[in-house]
Amino acid sequence: MLFKDFLAPEHLLGDLSAVTKAEAIGELAEPLFANGIINPDLRDGVLAALFHREDIQSTALGQGLGMAIPHAKHPGVRGLVGVFGRSREGIDFVSPDGQPVHLFIMLLSNRECGNRHLEALAYISRKFRDREFRNCLLKAANPVQMADFFEDADNEE
Repeated sequence: MLFKDFLAPEHLLGDLSAVTKAEAIGELAEPLFANGIINPDLRDGVLAALFHREDIQSTALGQGLGMAIPHAKHPGVRGLVGVFGRSREGIDFVSPDGQPVHLFIMLLSNRECGNRHLEALAYISRKFRDREFRNCLLKAANPVQMADFFEDADNEE
């Protein structure tokens, strides 16, 4: 599993305008509806699945990593898709360490992608434990530079 398997360059958002957890989830999901990756008629159901997952337990990783992986499965999602976003100010995502979250990768799939979904979550978690990688994404000037960092991370595999 690599970032390129689920994270398209057009789904790298750069700086989020969101200031709350709910706003961040909505903003991260929006390109998938706007680009027709997920049928916009399914917006409410997909967002409900994401919020339900967050209600179970925050997807913020804690441990001083400053990142979260909001994720869910929904039958209307074709395959495995992701969106990356960054918040320079940080957002309260109910992280176990109480720290704000700055880096987000939203991951959506359907039930048939169960193993791929888990592989992607593991890959994201492993790669984002690298402080240098996180710092590069925090300092990236634009989504094009972010895409280069994700490609570099994949090339290390």
